[in-house]
Amino acid sequence: MNENELNKLIDFAIDQENQANAFYTAAAQQVTNPGVRKIFQELADDENGHANLLEMYKNNKALGEIFKIQTIDYKITETQDTPELSLTMKPSEAIAIAMKKELQAAELYRALAANAINDSEKETLLNLSNMEMGHKHKLENIFVEIGYPEVF
Repeated sequence: MNENELNKLIDFAIDQENQANAFYTAAAQQVTNPGVRKIFQELADDENGHANLLEMYKNNKALGEIFKIQTIDYKITETQDTPELSLTMKPSEAIAIAMKKELQAAELYRALAANAINDSEKETLLNLSNMEMGHKHKLENIFVEIGYPEVF
């Protein structure tokens, strides 16, 4: 993959992060629960940070190592239904939506990697998938804390 093709791929990933940011920003403006609003605002900020990170990577490919971090996947997301976005949703439902969105992004990059035309492209796409899985893992940890609080 040449530099121009790689940059197009990164631009695609940046666009995906910007779309997620727009979704979370709009969701934050619509919900009435202040806790859920805060969660969506933080997720919007996170997605903006991911887009900025990808911009840095685009300008310095040596930063690609940061995407290679592997996380353990407990598949919590896969056991949850996707709640509907509503004005009165609970924090756990907001996190469940976010988990699903991160899983979908990871799966998209994995599917693209499976159809990659060369090893460099495949590695970049798998690294992007790993990044999204890291986000999913972070959200699953938050979900467990919110959705399954310990009772003593």
